[in-house]
Amino acid sequence: MTNKKLYSFDDWLLIPQYSDIKSRSEIDTSVSLNDKIKLDIPIISSPMSTVSEAFMCNAINAVGGLGIIHRYNTVKHQTKLCNFIYKDVPRAAAIGASGDFKERLESLVREGEIDIVCIDIAHGDHILMKEAIQYVKEEYPDLYVIAGNVSTAGAYKRLSSWGADAIRASVGSGSICTTRIQTGHGVPTLQAVMDCYQAKKEEEAKGHKMAAIVADGGIKNSGDIVKCLAAGADLVMLGSMLSGTKETPGKVETSSDGKKFKKYSGMASKSAQKAWRGSYASVEGVSTTVQYKGTTSKVVNEIMSNVRSGMSYSGVRSLEELRDAAIFARQTSSSNVEGNAHIYRSK
Repeated sequence: MTNKKLYSFDDWLLIPQYSDIKSRSEIDTSVSLNDKIKLDIPIISSPMSTVSEAFMCNAINAVGGLGIIHRYNTVKHQTKLCNFIYKDVPRAAAIGASGDFKERLESLVREGEIDIVCIDIAHGDHILMKEAIQYVKEEYPDLYVIAGNVSTAGAYKRLSSWGADAIRASVGSGSICTTRIQTGHGVPTLQAVMDCYQAKKEEEAKGHKMAAIVADGGIKNSGDIVKCLAAGADLVMLGSMLSGTKETPGKVETSSDGKKFKKYSGMASKSAQKAWRGSYASVEGVSTTVQYKGTTSKVVNEIMSNVRSGMSYSGVRSLEELRDAAIFARQTSSSNVEGNAHIYRSK
């Protein structure tokens, strides 16, 4: 048993610092994945069936981020979707760690011409993940490998030693994830990022090459993104914040009162499992509808405007500077309440 405390986004605030930044245009939000792949913004769209297909990948790539084609389809269809991604941007597709993952990967590499593969399983600290990473690295050494999810420093170090280039951090934090309810397991995203980043710094001080950290799950707003990046994440993966945009899969529907919406489903939800494999097993997610938000570019540009503003509050011009200079402070529940738009509170 452990008495470790787990802290989430609302438990921490970043302390404003002196800034000589006169314009947000001075701020560089780029991140290099390797010598060949560089992103202008640290945002990845989540490989979910109601978030990331070809239209989303092209839209997120157009504003400088990365999209990953989800794996909840046939090998043929996923490969076809990859071929709709523009040629001059990184192509990524998700795979599992069992079943048809070798056949799927071969097709995505040969016909889909992917540059990045995301080994996408709920519990990444697992023997199947180890075997999958090692298989990819042996058979396709030029592929950039994103793996996960994990939630502890030990798991982060293991996946990094197995060969992962980037690791998704957090378990059970997603907006439509019920893993903690169904299994009793999980670690909040910000806590997982902090723990993984501490391990990363310790191992790099010993001269070990460590994987990039991708904060993934429970990110509700741009402030959470800034906190993730300040806590040590190199990138953030977004699902709910991109859901409901024009480029997500599915049609725009209109309710009886004239409001527009789109469907959004967790990949471990009953409906999502039945849609892609005809049955369901452990249900660790839910399905819902979200308000239609317009274009992905509009949403992401607004997000990044706020992220740059957040960086300016810490007086930094790059993500690396943010990680080094950020000052976190614990806040009370009263402080958290005060920080919300309380003028609208009912009397």
